[in-house]
Amino acid sequence: MALEWLIEILKGIGKLFLHPVFYYLFFIAAILGVSRVKRERRDFHVRAENAYFELRQLLPLGILIGLVTSLISISAGLVIPMETILFTAAFTILWSLTTKIRWMAPAYTLGFAFFATIFAIEQKWPLPFFLTSVSDQEQTVFPSIAVLLALLLIGEGILIFKNGRKGTSPKLIKSKRGQRVGIHEVKRVWLLPLFLIIPGEALQAPFEWWPVFSVGGGTYSIILVPFAVGFFQQVQGKLPTEAVKAVGKKVMVLGILVLLLSVSGYWYPLAAIAVVTIAIIGRELITLRQRMIEGNLPFYFSKRNNGVMILGIIPGSPASNMGLQVGELIAKVNGVSVHDKNSFYEALLKNRAHCKLEVFDVNGQVRFAQRALYEGDHHELGIHFVQDEVRRGSEAV
Repeated sequence: MALEWLIEILKGIGKLFLHPVFYYLFFIAAILGVSRVKRERRDFHVRAENAYFELRQLLPLGILIGLVTSLISISAGLVIPMETILFTAAFTILWSLTTKIRWMAPAYTLGFAFFATIFAIEQKWPLPFFLTSVSDQEQTVFPSIAVLLALLLIGEGILIFKNGRKGTSPKLIKSKRGQRVGIHEVKRVWLLPLFLIIPGEALQAPFEWWPVFSVGGGTYSIILVPFAVGFFQQVQGKLPTEAVKAVGKKVMVLGILVLLLSVSGYWYPLAAIAVVTIAIIGRELITLRQRMIEGNLPFYFSKRNNGVMILGIIPGSPASNMGLQVGELIAKVNGVSVHDKNSFYEALLKNRAHCKLEVFDVNGQVRFAQRALYEGDHHELGIHFVQDEVRRGSEAV
């Protein structure tokens, strides 16, 4: 019996991978990668990560978080109406069309789907096969959605904290004073696949082969649903890794708070409405506060008189192999003080066989980095610097 059930579940998973959102997220990730590469080539003449970077980040960690979240969701007996799943998919695509990637986060997709579900039930929208999935369980369905949203918020926070800080993209902009300065940008989308329990009638009608099970007189099904997690952040006044990790922590804390509050919905169903509202507003406040804090900070990546600031490192380049890091300040090259790209290049040419750099790390401590130079790569260390040229503000050197 268990083997038959497993086979049926695997068949169902195969069918559900035809979910349009699943493929749509691959398309969005590819678009993000191509647009980032074009911008980096425009700013620096060379890209940092290749165009497949966003695609490579789409799934691995999300699958792990999704499995853990699925176990918690199923163990807790969360039953999610099919209406909500459909509305979530619709809002995922709708918000993506605004080009605001961050709106593809669970707070805005599942959060608005929650209210759309309530509205559909109140207005008795004729949704074939699905509307009856809520009618007998209204007292527990809405708190379950609130709990699911909390779990997805925690998952989003983990993704931001662990993955969002990887491969942040250097970017050149002009400050309010018209000076060329550097910032870092993260524009990412992740896929979080979750196994969810839905009322059995919701899928029995269109898919007769779908396996169902009974609990307490009710029938249910388990389906695999791909949730999107969109994230966008610009960092100007801090090291990008620190700034992104800070946002990830705040989102996790918000998720934990929403999870604690959502439990009250099982005693007071109307409390679920307030909890979901808190989740949406709280997520938006995290973004707005981050922008306000960044806007009041001086630019971290700007031209310095005592060296050249490393804005970006090309992966696999000589600079990367030398252990150079974003945010470090190169004060001397081959014993010669440098203050811009030209002086850096001239100092490199003083010794065509060896490169020795005197570097101030992010803590202000002096260290030395060196390597042998080979013909053809002496002027291509793979470092992005901020410069104040009019058209081409920076180049990789």
